[in-house]
Parts: sequence; C-alpha cells; structure tokens
Amino acid sequence: MSRLVSRLFKWGFTFFIAGLLFIAVVYLFLSPKLPNAESLRTVQLQIPLRIFSEEGLLMAEFGEKRRIPVTYENIPPKLIEAFLAAEDDRFFQHPGVDYQGLLRAAYSLALTGEKAQGGSTITMQVARNFFLSNEKTYLRKINEIFLSLEIENILSKEEILALYLNKIFLGHRSYGVGAAAEVYYG
Repeated sequence: MSRLVSRLFKWGFTFFIAGLLFIAVVYLFLSPKLPNAESLRTVQLQIPLRIFSEEGLLMAEFGEKRRIPVTYENIPPKLIEAFLAAEDDRFFQHPGVDYQGLLRAAYSLALTGEKAQGGSTITMQVARNFFLSNEKTYLRKINEIFLSLEIENILSKEEILALYLNKIFLGHRSYGVGAAAEVYYG
C-alpha cells in the first residue's frame, strides 16, 4: 500500500512540475506580445460632447456612446454589492483569476462539450474590454488570465472595479453606471 501511495505521490509531483513548466513556457512566449497594463492608470474613457445652457442645464449630447465617468467613492455600496453578486462574488478574495470559477467552467466544458460558463472575473473582463477582443478562443482566455494577474499587481481592487463599472455596456447606448443611471432614472 505504501508503495502505491509513493508512486501516486511521485506521479502527482511530476505532473505538477510539468504543469508549472508548461505555464512558464507559455507565459514567456506570450508576455512580450501582451499590452502594457500600466496604461490603465491613465486611461481616457470616450465621453460624448455635452452642451450646457448658461444655467448649467444639459441642452444636447453628441456622440455614439453615453458615458458619465464616476469615481469609486461616488458609486453607492449597494450598487457595488449588486454587481459583485451577479458578476464576481469572490472579487475581493482572488488575485484576479478565480481558479474555482475556471475549474467550474472547465468541468462544464468537459461534461457538455460546449462553452456554457465563462469563469471570467471582473479583472478578466477589464483585461478583455480594454485590451482584447471578444472572440472566444483559448489563446484569448490565456492572454486574459496573464493580463489579469498583471492588472492586479498594478491597480487596487477599487480602481479595477471603477474601471469596470465605467466601461461596461448597460443598454440604450449607455456605457458605465453613471450614464445608465442618467438614462434609466434621470
């Protein structure tokens, strides 16, 4: 019995080391091609041209996207809780990649053969929305993972969440929670 346990341990350790080496090689191959995540510190979101009256009332807005950027401090805590509950309930616990979510998505893919679940965290969505395309490929997902880990090293969780909440599409040409609040609630 101890011989079997010893063999299983050796095989497990061998697979673990091989996996780490594989990840390192993939990272060394892909990392020079990844965009610079540091640029997120100075990102300028596209906002429409807004024309105000002398009294400060909005008269007209010109542009294909509605966006009213808001800071993290100006986002209501209940709204943050709602987005975290819907999109990434472990956001403040994981390092940018939720390995439980990825394993759940991989398990679902193995069972059904279809990409039914995403497994993307909010940080991964920021990486995709700012730097990558929406194509559903394994290479894009790997790039998304590496970029997410880099973003988490550069920005705070609050900064990442603010970028996400100011970038996402929320219907009626509204991008971000500020514009959505204006469109839906005036």
